[in-house]
Amino acid sequence: MKILVVSQYYFPEQFRINDICKSLVKQGHEITVLTGLPNYPEGKVNREYKFLKQRRQCIDNVNIIRCFEIGRRKGIIFRILNYISFMFSASIKAMVLRKDFDLVYVYQLSPITMAVPAIIYKKTHRNKPIHLYCLDLWPESLLIENFKKESIIYKTVKIISKWIYNQCDYISVTSKGFINYFEKELNIKKDIIYLPQYAEECYDHNNNECSNNILENTDGILNLVFAGNIGKAQSIETIIKAANTLQDDNIKIHIIGDGSYLEKCKLLAKETKMQNIIFYGRKEMCEMPKYYNMADAMLITLSKNEIISRTMPGKLQSYMAFGKPIIGAIDGATQNIIKESKCGYCVEAENYQELANVIKKFKNDSIDDRRKMSENAYKYYKNNFRKQIFLNKLIDIFTKEV
Repeated sequence: MKILVVSQYYFPEQFRINDICKSLVKQGHEITVLTGLPNYPEGKVNREYKFLKQRRQCIDNVNIIRCFEIGRRKGIIFRILNYISFMFSASIKAMVLRKDFDLVYVYQLSPITMAVPAIIYKKTHRNKPIHLYCLDLWPESLLIENFKKESIIYKTVKIISKWIYNQCDYISVTSKGFINYFEKELNIKKDIIYLPQYAEECYDHNNNECSNNILENTDGILNLVFAGNIGKAQSIETIIKAANTLQDDNIKIHIIGDGSYLEKCKLLAKETKMQNIIFYGRKEMCEMPKYYNMADAMLITLSKNEIISRTMPGKLQSYMAFGKPIIGAIDGATQNIIKESKCGYCVEAENYQELANVIKKFKNDSIDDRRKMSENAYKYYKNNFRKQIFLNKLIDIFTKEV
């Protein structure tokens, strides 16, 4: 099949769509990606992509067409400009693209408007089918940024979001919690397909030379690792507050990642003079296994919010693929999976005191107990989230669309 992928974010930005496209090419499909100029998460467009440079590339046999966009920088104004600039420039580009793609695949993160170029392509190219893969719910994502449902902005974005979702022929979602939202809140009258994310092969501990699932704790220190985006929704403050109560317990917390709340979290840790938490910043994906490997357990947190609780962060699959026990302060779908798989402990979102308590509990667990959690994590991943399961289901959906 010839597939047009629309995603505002693509390599060298680190999102799973990079691996999806490479994998589809390996299966014999021809992939063209319509994307923006790399600037996430730093907010500044990479120098090598400025002044009309590298607007067309071929990386890993994936054809890439890059459209103008304003870097997101900091603050809501620049973020809005970033969203709008990509939407318009990519829509113009979509109108003049070739007409022989079999379908359009939208990898929909935030914002929802990144799907507009796909709709423009559909309208101008014989109604080619659109498959939208929803990773962020809109307009609900606005509530995380403190917009109110009664506001004009929220109501306007809701109208736009409903129109975009209704223009798509197929919608798949990363979490079962999204399905109810589409049906009840947005009144979308079409089948919504549950298609959970997978972890890239570098995270599969069976494929990883440096993988050591359970470390023998010779120095008495418990090492916990959080890896991923550090934004408002991730509630890293919950980890920091828990760590503050654990300063005398030989527990070290390692935070790998970048995002809009990184500096705020560093300041919070500095104000409390914490010695047991280390920030590493953003690392390339190829480096991540060595950080996973030093962990006795992985940490996962989200803010306490009804909408956020519907989501299933992609790091859950990465943690499970690496075969590490998981300790979480998170509600909804992710908490259910941690408990169902018996791969660790989980408390309600933002409850830092209970998070500290289960960390202490884990520290006192035997090596055999931890090893069993590790085995349970990988077993659940293999049975539910493996990459081949995802690809087989995705291709099956594509085949029905064309």
